[in-house]
Amino acid sequence: MSDIIDLSREACAAGQRYIEAARAATAGIVAPDGSPDPSLIEREQRRVHGLAWAATTLAALEALADWAARARRAGRFGAIEEQTLRIGFGEYLHQLTSALPMGQGEFVRPVDLDAGAAADAMRADPAVAHFLTQGNTAQTRAQLAPLLAEGALPDEAFGDETLDMIRAQFRTFTAERIAPHAHQWHLADELIPIEVVQQMGDLGVFGVCIAEEYGGLGLGKTAMCLVSEELSRGWICAGSLGTRSEIAGELIGENGTPEQKAALLPKLADGSILPTAVFTEPDTGSDLASVATRARMQNDGSWQITGAKTWITHAARADLMTVLCRTDPDTPGYGGLSMLLAHKTRGTQDDPFPDEGLSGSEIEVLGYRGMKEYTLGFDGFAVAADGLLGGAQGRGFKQLMRTFESARIQTAARAVGVGWNAFDLARRYALERRQFGKPLIEFPRVADKLAMMVAELVMARELTYSAARHKDAGKRCDIEAGQAKLLAARVAWTAADNGVQIHGGNGYALEYPISRLLCDARILNIFEGAAEIQAQVIGRGLLVGQP
Repeated sequence: MSDIIDLSREACAAGQRYIEAARAATAGIVAPDGSPDPSLIEREQRRVHGLAWAATTLAALEALADWAARARRAGRFGAIEEQTLRIGFGEYLHQLTSALPMGQGEFVRPVDLDAGAAADAMRADPAVAHFLTQGNTAQTRAQLAPLLAEGALPDEAFGDETLDMIRAQFRTFTAERIAPHAHQWHLADELIPIEVVQQMGDLGVFGVCIAEEYGGLGLGKTAMCLVSEELSRGWICAGSLGTRSEIAGELIGENGTPEQKAALLPKLADGSILPTAVFTEPDTGSDLASVATRARMQNDGSWQITGAKTWITHAARADLMTVLCRTDPDTPGYGGLSMLLAHKTRGTQDDPFPDEGLSGSEIEVLGYRGMKEYTLGFDGFAVAADGLLGGAQGRGFKQLMRTFESARIQTAARAVGVGWNAFDLARRYALERRQFGKPLIEFPRVADKLAMMVAELVMARELTYSAARHKDAGKRCDIEAGQAKLLAARVAWTAADNGVQIHGGNGYALEYPISRLLCDARILNIFEGAAEIQAQVIGRGLLVGQP
């Protein structure tokens, strides 16, 4: 019989045949003429989203198999890696061929995709059958649990000196400057201290992907994932500080005029300018074509913005707003939208929005508190004539769409960090807390939870890194980025929920940090494109070849 890594490859090949059968059956219904019909996609939303989840699950298995193969080539594939591979493949192959969770109380089954016969054939494949019977078993989990109790974790090395150094550097910084204080900041509902933000700027957090010629590190999306993951392992808000700079940096770096790049990118990179993304409106959500906030050009070429925005993160402290607004009211939909680079005065606690024509009010939230959320009101807010991104109107939507890949990859990395944080807390508690004369980790169902956390987190992490590598290679990766974000958000929530369960009643007490993790993890399935939006993007992309 083939070894375990060869078997994982063979199982993935069988999974590809199943996915293709499901895709073809779905295409026959929603694209009868060869091109997907939007009305049919909406009518068959559950089927299309189920296809997306099935393809995402297979992509996670493929990423796990690639990880195992790299670890073996580097001489790092040991017992803990083998058990992680077995558990991951055993569980996700069972889900693929029986009932795959899309959400609480929502499952997609092969029959829902008209792929029952293909699922039967997949289960009969020898490699798949091996994992179904010898993968995620009580024995396999019991073999992994003692390794986790000893502090061992599956291989995470890149074998790249720069990337491995980045992980070590930010893990140390997070352990020293973020993790010891995160829960206190959360409970007090305070902004992350500005001195910590400045230290992050000194480390290069805000310029990871900004070109070196503009003062950034120019390291790409894989490095961005590492930084985001490690910071979020201490507190999601620390990992999320870089998101706004990532969005602003990519918007300006790819679309800005030479003057805009020279003026703004160096200050974004060193953290002396803190940006915020101003896209969402009260009545639009993900429907960006309906953006109504209006910017009118004045006689001197400057702009005045009027309208309302909501769920604007870190808005009071920000110095620069990237504002999606309608500059051409006569052009409906996406075509009338432009992106403005709007400078504002950094607010204080006593006067959060001191500029004329700009007001704001805080949205109180369960978690994700370290930057605060706001609704903003624009009433003739002035933007300089050189504030039109790229110097041309009508390009705002297309400019924004190109940043969504990076933002979703980065959000997936944040989710992975949150999930590891939940695991760290749950493992520590399971070792320290004793019941009936022994540590909680010695009870099988507690150990099972920890084992599954690790297997799923490795899969989500490797799927995220895979998407980042696609982006770094210059490939379009709408589907890959969406899959990473879709899976990682679910895995983070599951890890946080299981972490609370392991803590028992103490998990519901505010004094225990795991309660914060539950609140923080919940937002991941909503922002940067809700799970349903991700599934729509992925499903449609699978049907047409690209979203």
